[in-house]
Amino acid sequence: MLRVVVLISGAGSNLRAFLDDCNAGNVPATVVAVGSDVNAPGLEHAHRHGIPTFVEPLATGEDREAWGKRLAAAIESFTPDLVILSGFMKLLPASFVERFAPMLLNTHPAYLPEFPGAHAVRDALEAGATETGASVIVVDAGIDTGPILAQSRVPIHDDDTESTLHDRIKIVERKLLSAVVRDIASREDSIEGN
Repeated sequence: MLRVVVLISGAGSNLRAFLDDCNAGNVPATVVAVGSDVNAPGLEHAHRHGIPTFVEPLATGEDREAWGKRLAAAIESFTPDLVILSGFMKLLPASFVERFAPMLLNTHPAYLPEFPGAHAVRDALEAGATETGASVIVVDAGIDTGPILAQSRVPIHDDDTESTLHDRIKIVERKLLSAVVRDIASREDSIEGN
């Protein structure tokens, strides 16, 4: 059973779905903690499941490396096998990434390498794309440039808004994330080399 720490910054709808999958026995993993860089409303999902939470804010003007060390220490106190960024909206310092990769995953609302960055859904709509997607990647030092573990296409409808499109992408992201974690749990080695 994989021990997982999930990092969020917002409402945590993907976290909620992942917890449901774990609790239903669909994913052989246990979320041992949920962390955030802000007092995110999604932390409530962890509270409802009796899962410990922590908040490590990055203060204005604070050294990012110092913040990364605090965040890493908080995560490591739960001895996870895997760390998942699910709507975590802060760039992590390279030293943090090196500490956890390749067992550091991110969900992204686009078919990478298309539309990397924080505004992927908006960018796809503004580009006039007819389809976008969802991806699960290993985090590296770049912005959404790590090895792709799973991805799927999502069509863009003529009447889509950023909100309606993002809602449809999240459904696909959730399925991909659970599938990737199931795959990792089924192996005896890490995901290194994918």
